[in-house]
Amino acid sequence: MCLAQFRSVPDDAAVPRALLPDYPVGATALRPRWDALPQEVRDLVERRCGAPVTDAESMPGGFTAGFASRLLLADGARVFVKAAARTGDPFADHPVTAYPEEARKLAALPPTAPAPRLRWLEQLGAWVVLCIDDVPGRAPRRPWRTDELDRVLDRAEETAVALTPAPAGLVTPTFVGEFRPELACWATLRDDPAVGGLADRAVALAEVGLVGADGDTLVHCDLRDDNVILGDDGAVWFCDWNWPVTGAAWIDTVTLLISARGDGLDVDRVLARRALTRDVDPEVLDGVLALLAGYWLVARAEPVPPTSPWVRRHQSWYAEVTWDWVRERRRWR
Repeated sequence: MCLAQFRSVPDDAAVPRALLPDYPVGATALRPRWDALPQEVRDLVERRCGAPVTDAESMPGGFTAGFASRLLLADGARVFVKAAARTGDPFADHPVTAYPEEARKLAALPPTAPAPRLRWLEQLGAWVVLCIDDVPGRAPRRPWRTDELDRVLDRAEETAVALTPAPAGLVTPTFVGEFRPELACWATLRDDPAVGGLADRAVALAEVGLVGADGDTLVHCDLRDDNVILGDDGAVWFCDWNWPVTGAAWIDTVTLLISARGDGLDVDRVLARRALTRDVDPEVLDGVLALLAGYWLVARAEPVPPTSPWVRRHQSWYAEVTWDWVRERRRWR
């Protein structure tokens, strides 16, 4: 997929003219509904929550096939529940591993972290069920609006301060250790026409970024619009704390800006004025982008899983946007 395949925003849109992905942003997940869950799983949820479920709103965003719904209880309370069962399909079974990890991380995060509170985690046969607080609000609109992006970036900066150093009781991998294997992606891309013979330069740059992104901040490391809630009360929340790492405080800011760049915003101007990024060595920042671009360029060529029909298009769009950004910043032709 190339950028020319993207559909443009109408001229009268309340955002700068931009290019949007050709997949349904915010509606990418195939999830079971509440009434499709086994009766024993629904009984477990109602027993642990202390009241019957009277309404369920399925969440359409994301790329896993697990149950994920806002539930209204008969006593007026609201909760957010995720559930998944092991099937034997490695991709579809990702939530079975992710939900316990998320529960472990949520339990260890300090109150200053903008994360919904963990209520409980249960295993019932092949099923894993996670319950957290329901945060009233919505995801940021796409394409990004500058006011909403600023709100999210402000919160990312506050969170980086609050999570430096990383909480002592939370054991996580380092960014360097977690992403070092992704350097090998560039070796497989040497003959890819999309790379244009720049693979060796890209991997050298990615090595600089990998080393330069070391740090002692707890980084969300999967911070994108569908993992953000703009609260009805004005607060900003970050969801899906499955795979945080320790690394440089500015990593989440940079990963958030990838989608904003694809949506047509001048993100280099944002980098230059933001507290966490304005003094970062440009070569280090570009190296992290090169590292991520290599991963997405390889991942987009993997088979499309039947439980997540849009994930490869999503990865392809991120690959195109990130790689284009690297080449523009490095002035590579």
